[in-house]
Amino acid sequence: MNRRQLIKQAGFAAAAFAMSRDLFARTNSTHISAPSLHNIIYLGSNENPYGPSKSAQQAMMNALLTTNRYQWVESSKLVKAIAQKHAVTDKNVLLGAGSSELLGLTTQLASLNNNTLIAPDPTFRIWTNAVAHMGMKIKWIPLTATKDTDLAAMQAAINSDTGMIYLCNPNNPTGIPIPDQDLRDFIKAVPHHIIILMDEAYTEFEDTTSTVDMTQEFPNLVVAKTFSKIYGLAGARVGYLLGNEKIITQLGNLQPWQNAGASAVSVAAALATIQDQDFVTHCRTENAKSRGIFQKGLADLGLTHTPSVTSFAYFDTANYPGGFAETLEKNNITGVRSFEENSAWKRLSIGTAEEMEQVIRVLKAGG
Repeated sequence: MNRRQLIKQAGFAAAAFAMSRDLFARTNSTHISAPSLHNIIYLGSNENPYGPSKSAQQAMMNALLTTNRYQWVESSKLVKAIAQKHAVTDKNVLLGAGSSELLGLTTQLASLNNNTLIAPDPTFRIWTNAVAHMGMKIKWIPLTATKDTDLAAMQAAINSDTGMIYLCNPNNPTGIPIPDQDLRDFIKAVPHHIIILMDEAYTEFEDTTSTVDMTQEFPNLVVAKTFSKIYGLAGARVGYLLGNEKIITQLGNLQPWQNAGASAVSVAAALATIQDQDFVTHCRTENAKSRGIFQKGLADLGLTHTPSVTSFAYFDTANYPGGFAETLEKNNITGVRSFEENSAWKRLSIGTAEEMEQVIRVLKAGG
């Protein structure tokens, strides 16, 4: 390397160091909360208010100077780390730019042979926008009166046109997990030519049992997981699928190249944070505390809520005097969302303890 190249490289390093120094100057404690959005408390997308972790931040900064190269080597390291975490092999893992991309990819595979998809209603829907463009139809199965996923009704809806069944566990927006044995019995009963897409974006918040251990025996089962929630990397866009080697290969063949979606910076962040158990434990503990504060406040207000075990709450606002969302929005708190037509049931993401205390104060004052 000549002198000019050395000076140029040193300049890049100095710039990266300055950015890193400014980023970490405000972090004196082990864990910090992410910055607020222009003094607005935003509770609409189930984002982690404590992330990314310091280890992920440092890894992203270090990865900036490597973005002139493809991330093949680092992606392989992440695949190995994921495989080790879930006691599977590298061939059972597929990376993507967030789990939503991979949910759509799995739907694309299902659309090659069949034209009907079965899913609970309500559930996570962002990825379903592409379903109609693939020539598929969705058969929506209403939740039970207690807002549980109705597995019996979903099983009864299966016919010769069924190509895929989608389940979110715990379900979004209700936050209710499906009883483990009921879910396992359902998976066993589904014909093996029908893909079962299991979305496990929120299992880590209360250790909801995963079905990854069933993927080898049931090659039609695909489990989607993400770094967006407990790991605090929603904007980094990195998720993964777990499944039998055959179906993972089929899904990988639909990508430009296997594991192509996640960037070098995103992969670095995911690789750092998947090994940061202290951060995960911190987020789980703080989320449970904040969720408890909010749910107690709902009870004080006489509002019914589901037994959510996730980073969001689902509740009935029918007995709230006045506009629930409007009361919050007047106080710079946004994110209340509806998921059922002609229903007073709403979802709100769980923020920090201080944010949820502020939400309850506003609701009690405005009611």
